[in-house]
Amino acid sequence: MDWSKYFIPTLKETPVGTEAISHQLLLRGGLVHMLTSGVYSYLPLGLRVLKRIEAIIREEMNNAGALELFLPVLQPLDLWQKTGRDKTLAEVMIRFKDKRNRDMCLGPTHEEVITDLVKAFVKSYRQLPLNLYQIQTKFRDEIRPRFGVVRACEFIMKDAYSFDRAKEGLKRNYELMYEAYQKIFSRCGLKAVIIEADSGAMGGDISHEFLIPAPIGEDEILLCNQCGAGRSVEGDPASLACSVCQGGKMEKTIAIELGHIFQLGLKYSDALQATFLDEKGDQKPLVMGCYGIGVSRLIAAIVEVHHDAKGIIWPEPVAPFDVEILPLKTDDSSVINLARELENELEIKGWEVLMDDRAESAGVKFNDADLIGIPWRIVLGKKTVTDQTIEIKSRRSGETRVVPIREAISRLQELLTNA
Repeated sequence: MDWSKYFIPTLKETPVGTEAISHQLLLRGGLVHMLTSGVYSYLPLGLRVLKRIEAIIREEMNNAGALELFLPVLQPLDLWQKTGRDKTLAEVMIRFKDKRNRDMCLGPTHEEVITDLVKAFVKSYRQLPLNLYQIQTKFRDEIRPRFGVVRACEFIMKDAYSFDRAKEGLKRNYELMYEAYQKIFSRCGLKAVIIEADSGAMGGDISHEFLIPAPIGEDEILLCNQCGAGRSVEGDPASLACSVCQGGKMEKTIAIELGHIFQLGLKYSDALQATFLDEKGDQKPLVMGCYGIGVSRLIAAIVEVHHDAKGIIWPEPVAPFDVEILPLKTDDSSVINLARELENELEIKGWEVLMDDRAESAGVKFNDADLIGIPWRIVLGKKTVTDQTIEIKSRRSGETRVVPIREAISRLQELLTNA
């Protein structure tokens, strides 16, 4: 992909009014654009990151036995009235009347809708267990949107819902989701802190939050200064020893929530009369679990953890491109031809390549490359033709390797594979 034909509107200056480093870098790197407070467009570079994150989530959810569907955003308010959440979530719900004078809302979440759907089709214990998930847009009328895509009015979530015959089945599904979440966050380059949490308006008696320490967070947790184990804030942290390791102390830390899983139990099935027939022909309520990940929030969290003073440093699995090629003399056909040969060979081997073919100075190209944070950079400069060498640079470590052109593909292939 040529930079000149792509759409990457980078900014030199930090946009006014942006607090979070992730917000600043996502705007400056041309990954997102704010339409209005709390509402963002994902530009081509940002969408590529989003799609790679979604691919990781889908793979792990599918491996855990969940099935993907897609539920409507537009929802009748009477469903919410049956569970009482039209009142508990009243402050954030976007409500209106349609042209037939029906009370409607834009879904802030989908527990009611999925329960109504499963109620219509699952009638027997033979159809259980069932775990359904989606990656979908949610709407919440936040009074004070903050930190860019972290706390927005329109955002993307992965939400999954399990349906079982009894608590034992719920526990098995819950454990599967717990393990899948650990894998998802790890593959995205994040070490999640897992704590027991309050279920709040979602309901249920057991839930766990997956968080990472970050200044943009809205949760205060206790984190061990030695092993990184976490727990919710209770009592005086200065006097709390870590129960996981010896010698560690629990200290108050600000963290951002990335995922939350709940053992909902019967809250929604009772309210919406979602039942099935067991082996004896008795009618029983479905036992539910709910599992959410803030997909768009993940992008910001990754940038919060992976950046330096120059810009973003994307972990390889979620980077918009794998390699960026920088020919510094775009008016030299021999340099451009070599750059194209490298591009073609890498793409044949399955790597995503961005070619900075712009007639810009080396300084502009290097600064933009650091800003958008593609993991590996190939630089073709003055000595490329005369010495038949190129530079391979790691964005993360800053290490530069000068290698013969004939070895470039094999060396880069080795670096990309072992990253």
